[in-house]
Amino acid sequence: MKLEDLILVSVDDHAIEPRGAFDRHMPVKYKGRQPRVEYRNGRDIWVFEEQATGYMGLNSVVGRPKEEYGMEPLSYEQMRRGTWDIQARVDDMNANGVLGSLCFPTFPGFAGQRFQVMPDKNVSLAAIQAYNDWHLHDWCNAAPGRFIPLMMVPWWDMQAAAAEVKRMADQGVHAITLSDNPTVHGYPSIHNPHWDPLWKACEENNVVICCHIGTGVKAAHASDESPIDAWITSMPISISNSAADWIWAPMWKKYPKLRMALSEGGIGWIPYLLERADFTHNHHHAWTNSNFGGKKPSDIFNEHFITCFIEDAFGLRNLDSINVDMVTWECDYPHSDCTWPNSADVFWQQAKNLPDEIINKISHLNAMREFSYDPFAILGRENCTVGALRAQATHVSIEPALGLGGAAPQRDPSKPVTSGDFNMMFAAADAQTALCVRLLCGWRTCRKRIRA
Repeated sequence: MKLEDLILVSVDDHAIEPRGAFDRHMPVKYKGRQPRVEYRNGRDIWVFEEQATGYMGLNSVVGRPKEEYGMEPLSYEQMRRGTWDIQARVDDMNANGVLGSLCFPTFPGFAGQRFQVMPDKNVSLAAIQAYNDWHLHDWCNAAPGRFIPLMMVPWWDMQAAAAEVKRMADQGVHAITLSDNPTVHGYPSIHNPHWDPLWKACEENNVVICCHIGTGVKAAHASDESPIDAWITSMPISISNSAADWIWAPMWKKYPKLRMALSEGGIGWIPYLLERADFTHNHHHAWTNSNFGGKKPSDIFNEHFITCFIEDAFGLRNLDSINVDMVTWECDYPHSDCTWPNSADVFWQQAKNLPDEIINKISHLNAMREFSYDPFAILGRENCTVGALRAQATHVSIEPALGLGGAAPQRDPSKPVTSGDFNMMFAAADAQTALCVRLLCGWRTCRKRIRA
């Protein structure tokens, strides 16, 4: 196999919702109450139910020089157009050699958690359904064969959640975004029967549960003096706590065909987690009363957990320690961990010595199977390779764009950026409206609600 022959499907990217995304999909009775973008004090702000939210920063730095990463950009004009414009996104995918993309929400929270805490649950449900309709019809269906659609559901009403799963699955949506730990948001744990109607609906409709890092458990900032690099380093691995919790959760016995994805979690740490889980069960089950029906915890993980990686040379060298049939690749466009426009080259450098059969599995076949995604039927396989896609993108500029509208940060290059520096940057970014946003790489949200 050659680099040009690769086929890449990313199971973790992000859409920056454009202005007006909710307008035509919100029910008539809620017109005027749909989430909307307002321009305040030099930045774009999403407003919903009198609560304002800023969300730019490292969520949307693709195309900038890395020296400019930080709280910027603050408005759509300071972002690469492919972050929020669907045709420009396809152009950027082509330039990157990426065939398919599953895109998590941004303004609603990666798991839609912002909609789960609104007092008026009726308008929240309307917003959730409006988002799902925008995401499917205006985003994914605008480029047939290029996207894996993803839905969100209400967490407070499991009958409504199951109905939304059925509604969207009937239209070809086979992935749902959910917090890796709903208790963080005030909801029952995944061990509670509260969620059973949702698990049942997902199993019956062949829907994968996608748990993105940072939607529940989060890596902690060790101190304000700690370099921010330490926090960024530990963030993907922080989902290991939730992974252990899900291994011991009861839904796998009740719904044996159910699957979940540890989105943006990496794979290099998983062999030890499974070793430790098996040791724990063997050593402690006599008194903890855990029972896997004759299976080991690692069996549950390997049967039900889809794993994902961006760059993970160690994980790729140790694929024999995990289930290679459940390993998938991710790009993370447009976040700061993204390797655009060189994702295909980075993947190839790390995977080129693997057998072609394994390369095909982890680059696209596993994702296509698990997410019920068949781009070949629409586009033809010969048009889906890195070489074929890049040939369509000769007009796309991939050069870093300085400033992207003038929002270039001013920092002392001799001093490391610390967690405390980031806290101050986030507070200063919208001090005039007293909105403090802590959003790094889409992984941590700490928001103060304000009145519009």
